[in-house]
Amino acid sequence: MQATQPVPAGAPGQGRRPADGGGFLSDVKALPGRVSLRLRLTVLYGLLFFMAGGLLLFVTYLLVGSILDSVFPPGYVVQTPRGDIIDPAAIKDLAMRQLVSRSLVALAGVGIIALVLGYFVADRALGSLQRVTATARRLSESTLHERIALQGPDDEIKELADTFDAMLERLGQAFDSQRRFVANASHELRTPLAINRTLLEVALGDPEVSDDLRTVGRTLLATNARHERLIEGLLLLARSERELTARVRVDVAEVATAVLEHMRRREQPHDVAVRPELASGATLGDPVLLEHLVANLVDNAIKHNDDGGEVWVRTGVLDGVTTVQVENTGPVVPAYEVDRLFEPFRRLNADRVESAKGAGLGLSIVRSVVNAHRGIVHASPRSGGGLVVTVRLPAA
Repeated sequence: MQATQPVPAGAPGQGRRPADGGGFLSDVKALPGRVSLRLRLTVLYGLLFFMAGGLLLFVTYLLVGSILDSVFPPGYVVQTPRGDIIDPAAIKDLAMRQLVSRSLVALAGVGIIALVLGYFVADRALGSLQRVTATARRLSESTLHERIALQGPDDEIKELADTFDAMLERLGQAFDSQRRFVANASHELRTPLAINRTLLEVALGDPEVSDDLRTVGRTLLATNARHERLIEGLLLLARSERELTARVRVDVAEVATAVLEHMRRREQPHDVAVRPELASGATLGDPVLLEHLVANLVDNAIKHNDDGGEVWVRTGVLDGVTTVQVENTGPVVPAYEVDRLFEPFRRLNADRVESAKGAGLGLSIVRSVVNAHRGIVHASPRSGGGLVVTVRLPAA
């Protein structure tokens, strides 16, 4: 598969940073910008050990000096068996020098061992915090069911993990309540809209309807159709934000082929040339949601285009990841507007009134479906106008 733009591993607002595996080398590499807590604790343990060792050496030096002074009082003379006279001060000076030099060597050796042991002690003590961090990095709206469930002594770290779990429980309940509200409200609104559409179509089917009434009826039908699209989009958005429980093997090339075939049978608002470049790429997920994902990308690329423009649809495996990429010509998209296009009801240049371009949920649904499949979506402005949207999904 050909890709026009490399996809960064952590696109702002869309990607996830992988959990740090840890280790001494990673701590050392972090030194120029940020020193890890493990390394700081290790250095602190080492400094405390050397300070305590230095203090102990100083006290030992004073005690040994005091003992030697009591053993060799002033005026005391040491005589060897051969009759030689030795100055006690020389003996004391030699003993003190030997004590200091050998104690320093011992302190350095034991200090190095203490540093190594201190690092592993700090690593073990912070292991629980690393688990909290790794869980927080994995979380999204669709993975709020995960819990740390830390086992161990009832200390401050376990209290932090339990508090974090309680917060996740409250967040999960809040998101579930929001999704249920959207789904229920959407279902309740579909029935009156369907009734309105039926009544309008029956009324417009009467050959005796005046031209003015027919014009009003068609306007109401168009407004009703826009509201129906909005409701369908909200339902799909609520569904895509749920955690997927059943996953099947899906080939994105087959999904894109089905979507493009359906698009060909529909009347398009612009004379746009669609150029497929489809290669096989499998992922595990929901086929219906993946079909909506590709359909929304292609539909947006066609709607937000120029007459005589082009759309490129690419699928395949890139760097071991199943990839779907849709590129289109069209108006110039400022780089600072790209991230906001993934928000619900957002359009380029804050366009909220042009009903022909949909309800403004297309890219929001794309992002929700991608998150539900634990993938990454990244968009970037195309040189000369248009947009390049790349979706990366875990390969099956």
